[in-house]
Order: sequence, then C-alpha cells, then structure tokens
Amino acid sequence: MKELLQVSASPHIRAKYYDINQAMRLVIIALIPTLIFSTYLFGIRALIIVLISIITSVVCEAVTQRMLGKEITIADGSAVLTGLLLAFNLPPGVPFWLPIIGSAFAIIFAKQLFGGLGYNFINPALAGRAFLMASWPSAMTKEWLAPINGTLSGIDGITSATPLNLLKNPSNYGDPNIIIKQLNDFTTIKSLFIGKVGGCIGETSALLLLIGGVFLIIIGIVDYRIVIGYLGSFILLALILPTKGSLLFHLFSGGLFLGAFFMATDWVTSPITKKGRWIFGIGCGILTMLIRVWGGYPEGVSYSILLMNVFTPLIDRLTKERIFGEIKKERKK
Repeated sequence: MKELLQVSASPHIRAKYYDINQAMRLVIIALIPTLIFSTYLFGIRALIIVLISIITSVVCEAVTQRMLGKEITIADGSAVLTGLLLAFNLPPGVPFWLPIIGSAFAIIFAKQLFGGLGYNFINPALAGRAFLMASWPSAMTKEWLAPINGTLSGIDGITSATPLNLLKNPSNYGDPNIIIKQLNDFTTIKSLFIGKVGGCIGETSALLLLIGGVFLIIIGIVDYRIVIGYLGSFILLALILPTKGSLLFHLFSGGLFLGAFFMATDWVTSPITKKGRWIFGIGCGILTMLIRVWGGYPEGVSYSILLMNVFTPLIDRLTKERIFGEIKKERKK
C-alpha cells in the first residue's frame, strides 16, 4: 500500500486544499467583517474585549499544554477562533475581566482538560458563555450599549432593553400592543438585518453573518445540512407557535445566524454522519424556538447548541451507516 490510513480525532476536513489550520483561518476571515462593523457600532471598547478574549485564549492554551506536557499548538488558530466567538457572545459593556475568565474557562475546562482539539464534547466558546451567564447573570444581561446611529431596542424612546428582551416583556416598557407592532415594523426589521440595534458584540448584523456563513458553505468548510436543518426547523416553529414576534423578527434578532453558521457547525462537537447532521440541526432549531417562546431567557441559541452537543455521540451511534457487505446477525430464539 502506497498510502496508509490515518486514524485521528476530529475535526476531519474533506477537502483537497484545506488542512485544519487553513480551515480555522477561513472561519476567522469570514467573521472579520462582523468584527469591523461591531467596532464601528459600539466603539473601540468592543474591539478591546475581542482582543482580550483572543489573547487570553491563546495564552491559556499554551500554558495548559505546557503544563500537561503536550505539544503547543496555538498556531492552528483554534484558540483564536474560540476567543473570537466567546467575545462575539458578550455584551459590549461588560467589564474587561469578564472575557478573561470566560476564555480561561473555555480553553482550560471545556477544551484542554478533555484532551484538546478534537476531544472536547461541547463547544468551548459556548461553554464559556454559559459559565459566565450562570456566574454573573447581571453583567451578561444588562451591560448593553446603544449602537452608533441606532437604538438599543430598535425602537425610539426605549433605551434599556434589546429587541428580544423587549419582545419577552413588552409590558415593562409601555403599551404592549404598540411595542409589538413597532418591533414587527419594517423599519425595525431593516435595522435588525443591517445591525443598527443593541445586542452582543458579534450578533447584531444578520447580513454580514449571512454573507460569511454562505461563503463558508460554498468553499466547503461548513456543512449546509446543519444550517438548513437549524434554520428550517426554527422557521417552521416560528410560523406555528404562539409568538408575538414575526418570522423576520425572530430570524434577524439575537444570535441565530451566529449560532447556525459558526457554532452549531463546529466540526468536533457536531455529528459526523449526514443523517446525524440533519437531526442535530433540526434539534437546535426546535430547542431555540421553544426556549424563546416558553423559556426564562429571551434567547435560546447557546443553550440549544450545548444541549445538542451532549447528544452528538448518541446521534452518531443511531445514524451509523451500515458497512457494505455486512451480514446482520440473527437473533437466537
């Protein structure tokens, strides 16, 4: 045999021209327009939070690998991507120590202590966000900043709530009927799509996230099955369930596009089978919409992906393809 099969942990990239390092860099490149726009919207503070998160992730990865006697692999770009995605899930007004703690938890506890890249069972960036949400909920839900030339809520006169928070509790901010009508208005939907509303650093512009996500699908870095399954099931439930927000409002608000294109599609924590990826995406979409409608939090993207990460091994086992030529054993009577 001229070539030997190589057995290794995921991620496995099926492409002639991409190795893991290149794939990581392409994902980062796809997120750069969103980063630039977020810096414009929220100021240099947003960029500082992103840089702190990335630097902490890289340093923690190198130190942990050194302490564990492993090869230092910070050049592969995975730590940079983890730090970037974690920062994208933070409000732009959080104190600077928060991304340090979140990135350290994501790299050390959710990634390296499980064996490093390819062995973590949940998305490290989302694990870091969930840890911060559980530990400092006030900072994670109230430290919002109004974007330049826009409003925090997408509605003039309401400056203390993001669009999803406003939809969840409209009576706290005025006449519910008027507020719901304004949220579903074309002007608000346009602001959500472009990004001139409040929210986490990397989730405001649905347009730029959509462009970056489609780019990754076209070049083969992201599997379309997870994305279509996620967005398709989400859209279906948005049309069926009793929610006050319109379909376009739910699509463009919050971190749906960031989660569907850039985090649910994580190679390590998503299924490896084609059927499994459909199931995974559909499960994420269903859970996201259920949390938005009946959950305590207005946003459900992060928790839905983390929950489906836990079921990934079971999904892979149940959707395992039959080996060609395999003979099925007969049950003993």
